[in-house]
Amino acid sequence: MKNILPFKPKLIACVTLALSTAGYTSQSFAADEATKVERIEVTGSRIKRTDIEGPSPVQSISRADIDNMGYDNLQQLLERMPVAGNGTFSTRGNNQDSTANGSAAVSLRGLGADATLVLINGRRVAISAFAESITNSFVDINSIPVSAIERIDILKDGASAIYGSDAVAGVVNIILKKDIDGLEVNLGYGGTDGPNYEETLANIVWGTSNEKSSASVIVDYFKNTSLSSSEMGSLGTANQAPYGGDDLRSSRGFPGYFYVDGVKTIDPACPADRITANGNCAFDYGPYGYIAPASERIGAISQFEYNFDNGITAFMEMAVQHNNSIAAGAPTPLDEEAGLTVPSSHPNNPFGQDIKIGRYRTVDAGARQWDIESDTMRFVAGLRGEFNDWSWETAVQKGRSKSLQTGDRSQGWVRTDFLQQEIDAGNYNPFGGTYNDPAVIDRITTSLVRQGESHITSFDANITGEAFSFGDNVVMMAAGIEYREEDVSDIPDDQFQRGLIFGTEAVSAAAERDQYAAYVEFSIPLAENLELQLAGRHDDYSDFGTTTNPKVALRWAPTDEITVRGSWAQGFRAPSLAQVGLGPSEKSQFFTDTYRCQQTGLDCDSLDYNIQFSGNTDLQPEESESWNVGFIWAPTAEFGLSIDVWSITQDNKIDEQEFEPIYAAECDNQSSTICVRLPPTNGESLGTIQKIFSTFQNISSQEVSGIDFSANYNHSLDDLGLLKFNLEWAYQDKFEKGGRDYTGKYGYPEHRWIFITNWAYGDFNTNMNISYVGEFTDTPQLDFTNDTAHKSRTIDSQVLVDLQTAYRITESTKVSIGVNNLFDEEPPFAIGDGDSDIYGYVSAVHNPRGRYIYTKVSFSF
Repeated sequence: MKNILPFKPKLIACVTLALSTAGYTSQSFAADEATKVERIEVTGSRIKRTDIEGPSPVQSISRADIDNMGYDNLQQLLERMPVAGNGTFSTRGNNQDSTANGSAAVSLRGLGADATLVLINGRRVAISAFAESITNSFVDINSIPVSAIERIDILKDGASAIYGSDAVAGVVNIILKKDIDGLEVNLGYGGTDGPNYEETLANIVWGTSNEKSSASVIVDYFKNTSLSSSEMGSLGTANQAPYGGDDLRSSRGFPGYFYVDGVKTIDPACPADRITANGNCAFDYGPYGYIAPASERIGAISQFEYNFDNGITAFMEMAVQHNNSIAAGAPTPLDEEAGLTVPSSHPNNPFGQDIKIGRYRTVDAGARQWDIESDTMRFVAGLRGEFNDWSWETAVQKGRSKSLQTGDRSQGWVRTDFLQQEIDAGNYNPFGGTYNDPAVIDRITTSLVRQGESHITSFDANITGEAFSFGDNVVMMAAGIEYREEDVSDIPDDQFQRGLIFGTEAVSAAAERDQYAAYVEFSIPLAENLELQLAGRHDDYSDFGTTTNPKVALRWAPTDEITVRGSWAQGFRAPSLAQVGLGPSEKSQFFTDTYRCQQTGLDCDSLDYNIQFSGNTDLQPEESESWNVGFIWAPTAEFGLSIDVWSITQDNKIDEQEFEPIYAAECDNQSSTICVRLPPTNGESLGTIQKIFSTFQNISSQEVSGIDFSANYNHSLDDLGLLKFNLEWAYQDKFEKGGRDYTGKYGYPEHRWIFITNWAYGDFNTNMNISYVGEFTDTPQLDFTNDTAHKSRTIDSQVLVDLQTAYRITESTKVSIGVNNLFDEEPPFAIGDGDSDIYGYVSAVHNPRGRYIYTKVSFSF
């Protein structure tokens, strides 16, 4: 693990060469003026330095840390980091009703994945072709194999003045392995000891180098089986009432209900225990999803360098990744908007007259399933060199993210016009919960395709070096220019756009932009142990215009044991291309139609309704202001700690139009064009809500603050090896969004920490991780009437213990055995939010997978 110590001058070279053994907290050391030490670029600064500790807080996770912790993909690793928060999502949170199936993202400070900038080797990469929650653009971290990572730097500070858009909450910089010499093969297998779930991994790492050139190739393979919701007992049902929660089963039932002479009439075959007070036949869609959908990923990353005789180095990076996954959902849910009718002549019509179908579900057609393929490609080529006391670098980059979702006739995709034809012909029986003939099912189903693609083309050039003398010291400077073109398209199946497919999120988007930027940064030695960092960046976007963002930071080391740091910065996030270019896109949301309930006594349950969003070309960038004040104390070479107090304020935040005002203003009006209702029947004043129209605006703000604490201690056991202890703790004392206080509320725990102990003894290495997520309040808002039926209650804290032991059998062979969630802790119970979390736990915070046991073997040649 990484120490937080100001190193003695004679140790500088050793520390620089030993960065691969660095760990969680920060380091600082002074340069030996008598020794020529290579300058390096660290995350959070463009200036190459002789030390790796700048004025901003950076958490570094080394290759050794990654191996010791035992996680098989980047998402599993990053979600355990205390700095991660609400908005971090994975495949367990994006099943059939998600808009970014098969993907994963990290959200720092809980500000959202779109406020966290993810870099590879300090450069941007193409965003996911499919946005999450319709418009939240992000980098899919499932496209980055863990085997290729040398270290991960997490900059816990605003950095738009350095890196531009999206670095509001911070930066995750993935540094890839290089300078590899030899061949390494790694194999792994693991599974849960409860419901059957397995993971398999294999990778090959090869590299060679000489004085003139180096080359490396990494091929990585990962596969996991499905973990179905139906295997999870109480965690796989939408009816949480027996466990102290809510019954959120769907009103789109099997059997369903009909309108006979305009009167809502439930199918007589509906079992008594499924009939709701409002005449619906409840359907439990919970068992149809996946806790962990099956996936398979294979990728390759290669890096090459060649040193010319004139001192110039050419470099190239190439990466390709292919991911397969699935997403599943319950059988197609239909409602009044589908306009389905049953003629009086239908042989199974028990009413003897023409009727309308209300809410019904084609269970006999089977569950819906998507097959998802994602392909990412990245190519970087450039030159670097030195001129006098200056280092320079220039590069071009091409990147692409391409996703394809498909569903065939055997995967439950029902077309309403085909269904109506079969009903009219008397072939399909919608009554009595009948399972119709497979030949009829084949005639009402269809095949679907959704295609998404994003591209990035960029050019950058920068210099860094000694700008001028300042007293007895030298002012260091970095400056650069960037140009970037981006585009994204998300094309749903035409059958969605024609309104023939029901019950599935439909997203459409198309937009492009180009952007120019110039930046400059200075490191000014105000005194022998006092450094001032000044940085500024100007960005010019082709759509919304320009923005300029500064940063000021100080680092003061009054003694060899103490370092004080502080920073202030402004930042921004450009509107995502999905937010600007969103076409008509739908999602469903549970709520109670209070107006209709009060006037007619109908629809008084919390039901799922459709909301349609469109893009907004007038969106302006989000703006942010952040500050950080930190203190590092390292009295000995074995012990160190740091404390950072931080705050981020984000204004002009892009968000959905607030739903409550839309409902309050529009949904009491049958003639509203915003809250569109079906025609009322049987003398009612309001019909059932058909659709609510919304968009995205610069309407919100966020203010977040907290304290980060890091500590490490290394203790020699003499002949019994070395013990290392590390603690990372994050306390969030404020999270206010849109005028509401979320601190300690649903999904926003105040405390998160991870404690890591490592014991290295000869050929043995044992590692234990204890991660903690604090308690928070469960106060779901299922409607807009200040519902008092749901009292505030506490979602318990959770402690997870991971253990791994590795033994090096020979110099070239190592075996590891580990257990994640050693004590098989279940996620703490939660009522839910009435939307994405309805299964008794908070999916974005707690992992329900259970105890996972694995083994790995590594061979080097």
